[in-house]
Amino acid sequence: MFALINSILGSIDDFVWGVPLIVTILVTGLLLTMRLKGIQFSNLARAFRLMGEKKVDSAGGEVSSFAALCTALSATIGTGNIVGVATAIVSGGPGAMFWMWLAALFGMATKYSECLLSVYYREVRPDGHILGGPFYTIEKGMGKNWKWLAVLFAFFGTLVGLFGIGTFTQVNGITSAVNNYFDPQNNWVVIFFGRPYSWTVVIAGVFVAFFAALVIIGGLDRISKVAQIIVPFMVIVYVVMGLVLICTNIEKIPGAFREIISSAFGLRAVSGGALGAMIVAMQKGIARGIFSNEAGLGSAPIAAAAAKVSHPVQQALVSMTGTFLDTIIVCSITGLAIVISGSWSGPLQGVAVTSDAFQKGLPFLGRFVPFSLMLCLVFFAFTTILGWDYYSERCVEYLSGGRLKVVKIYRWLYILAVCAGPYMTVAAVWTIADIVNGLMAIPNIISLLALSGVIVKITKDYFSKLPAGCDTVPAEKE
Repeated sequence: MFALINSILGSIDDFVWGVPLIVTILVTGLLLTMRLKGIQFSNLARAFRLMGEKKVDSAGGEVSSFAALCTALSATIGTGNIVGVATAIVSGGPGAMFWMWLAALFGMATKYSECLLSVYYREVRPDGHILGGPFYTIEKGMGKNWKWLAVLFAFFGTLVGLFGIGTFTQVNGITSAVNNYFDPQNNWVVIFFGRPYSWTVVIAGVFVAFFAALVIIGGLDRISKVAQIIVPFMVIVYVVMGLVLICTNIEKIPGAFREIISSAFGLRAVSGGALGAMIVAMQKGIARGIFSNEAGLGSAPIAAAAAKVSHPVQQALVSMTGTFLDTIIVCSITGLAIVISGSWSGPLQGVAVTSDAFQKGLPFLGRFVPFSLMLCLVFFAFTTILGWDYYSERCVEYLSGGRLKVVKIYRWLYILAVCAGPYMTVAAVWTIADIVNGLMAIPNIISLLALSGVIVKITKDYFSKLPAGCDTVPAEKE
């Protein structure tokens, strides 16, 4: 039965994430990069400076620019960075990393554009409550005749939160990591739904659901406060551990890059199979890259819309750094560790691949490595659960016409989905996530292409009004 379900889901996934969608996402990022004259490269330093901007004269917004970024990062830096990279390399070979990098570099322009539009078209309610995202970008920017596309985005966004990135994959990654550390041999098991599960999985699942409920019920303010504490700390811990691994294995880095590049273009495939190997590497790398950094998916703009900023471009610049931090920094560390160690070519799956890679790369740290990696994954995934609850709640709010009672009911459904996550099979979990991710990206990409002229116009307006030596412009009324 499970084999049949996995087979059906796999066929749907291959269709959704076929060559047309992959090419469309890459071309969109390339087009926006060209129209914006490489803004992600020329203004990256400015974007990082804007993170710490304290003085904001803004007509709207609920949280600081940095808090909005942390909320977005809480949803992006998760199992995709640790488990997703591993599954991409195992399925598509080391070359998947190359396509992940390429998608991220162009994806920075995509992230910039979607967040700019979200702030520009956001709606400020009479009580000061902010609601924004691709659904309003489509409805207000493209016109009422396109509202059906906005509804589709919000519908798929709800599914991504409830069945994709937000719940199943994250809690499944957490419980798998805890199980691999405390009970790898499954010596203590209990039967649920006719299948054996380690007690560590059950206990970890209960704890995750309980603490997620405590934060989720508090809404955006509580989610952003938790994210501002956990995200920077855990990113620093993971990056430092990864840099130590790379420095102690520095002689293997050139070989790792050669393997990544050659594998990306199928140069190591058997005769006649180069094109097929290249397509698989592209598919897995881009799909997992988008899963991780969410550029083009349309999720980060929902958080960006709540930022207190003086101009839409300001938050757009800050938001695009999320893709850089997520993929170019964090995912690269995971990918290089896996390629250096060769862990991807063995029988291991999921988090076990990354754990094995770090243990091989840092043997002198002993049991500290798997324990630290487990903690990083637990906290990364936990904050992703919180961030995606916020995203999907805003989608539900849009679909329900602002009825907050419906949103509150959805919160409890979301928490129930978190409870169910540990008992889903790994293959099914990631396949479902890929499918709904792809479906959510389609309406968002259409809006970006349709409104690319607006993006360029607003960007030119910002830089034309930018005082010399400053990074921000005076606030304008929304």
